Amino acid sequence: MGVVTALVRSAFLVNAVYAETAREYGLTAQQGQLLCVLMPQPYGMSELGGILGLAKSSLTGLVDRTTQRGLVRREPDPEDKRAVRVALTEEGDTLVDAFFAETCRRVEQLPAGLAEADRVVLAGLLSRVVTDNEVPVVFLDVDEAPAHR
Repeated sequence: MGVVTALVRSAFLVNAVYAETAREYGLTAQQGQLLCVLMPQPYGMSELGGILGLAKSSLTGLVDRTTQRGLVRREPDPEDKRAVRVALTEEGDTLVDAFFAETCRRVEQLPAGLAEADRVVLAGLLSRVVTDNEVPVVFLDVDEAPAHR
């Protein structure tokens, strides 16, 4: 299998695990992504649009639906009185902790057939691909996830 095929199929595999886990937590995959992005801190709408790769109208709908579920809230931006930031609610914070942990557990199992040394090499190579392509932080490293917010 070539690198293109391997990367594309890997992306589909991870996306399928992510979507399945989101469904089990009563979320859409996009809601799960939004909650994971908000784990470290609130973000403004334009920042969120850039991170998630969503147009303004799509992002507004996603935030509206997630707000209606009580998982995020809009709050004034302390630096710009005309802008709002999106932050996790207490319920969203609790849910994303569980969702994040379960998603990590499941994705960690995907390369279970590899020896530890191969897993280290795989992580290193994929890290370089992500870093070289300046992929936004849409999912924290397990070591970066806030223990308690």
